[in-house]
Amino acid sequence: MSTAPASASGSASAAPEAGAPAATAVTAPAQPNEKPVNLLAPSFDGVAPVAPAAAASTPAVRIDGVSKRFGSGPVVLDDVSLDIAPGEFVCLLGASGCGKSTLLNLIAGLDKPSAGRIDTPAGGSAVMFQESALMPWLTARRNVELALRLRGVPRSERGEKALSLLDAVNLADAADKRPHELSGGMRQRVALARALAQDRPVLLMDEPFAALDAITRDLLHEELERVWRATGRTIVFVTHNVREAARLGQRVVLMGSRPGRIVQEWRIAKTTGRRIESPEVAALSVEITDQLRKEIRRNAA
Repeated sequence: MSTAPASASGSASAAPEAGAPAATAVTAPAQPNEKPVNLLAPSFDGVAPVAPAAAASTPAVRIDGVSKRFGSGPVVLDDVSLDIAPGEFVCLLGASGCGKSTLLNLIAGLDKPSAGRIDTPAGGSAVMFQESALMPWLTARRNVELALRLRGVPRSERGEKALSLLDAVNLADAADKRPHELSGGMRQRVALARALAQDRPVLLMDEPFAALDAITRDLLHEELERVWRATGRTIVFVTHNVREAARLGQRVVLMGSRPGRIVQEWRIAKTTGRRIESPEVAALSVEITDQLRKEIRRNAA
């Protein structure tokens, strides 16, 4: 098993030396009895979230030998194992039907694995879906306040906290507008603020920007990265968009299909200054796409 060197703790590692590769591919173990290497230390490049990272030996999410079958149907996930460090941004990537969303639902506790186990923080996870699913009769502020209410925040504090969360996603000026008055990108910002209002240590995102136009999606990539760095949330982001994964993730985990399993992962050493059109994002996208095509051809054979 080959991997980039990990830091001894979950704290930020130093920036890579000049000429160092922007990403390092990590393949699944070739030998079943090979002792796993501790890959938990996130590969920050000197700009870590403000929240202190936990020790590398304690993952925020541990997926251990998880398999999933619905009824008597085929196996959807087969022996999936993955450790995600506190404060890490991991993108799950794969072709449609590879089990990405199924795995996310298992992490969220919305379903149970057929085999194996998943360990998550006691504080649970917040989930953001492709659809914003806002209450249409409530304003943006009231939608965020609803999450605060369910969390037990006193009524007297909800308005100010909701406005602060909307401001965090640059939407404070639309706080009193209802969903039908907002664009698709603005509704997704409200959904993100609502997810943050739950104050969960893990944020699970299931293709939240898939239905948006390219320009809006790029702007929300920047908003999400800024929020992630400011809050130190652990983020698991599901996508089938290779460039999106290369743009956002510290780690990109590629899943194969029939059944779903982890095929390969890439660790990005430089996570600042990336844009969708950056040369390093383009280069990584080409490498990931090549491996993805191999998986698609294998499944079609």
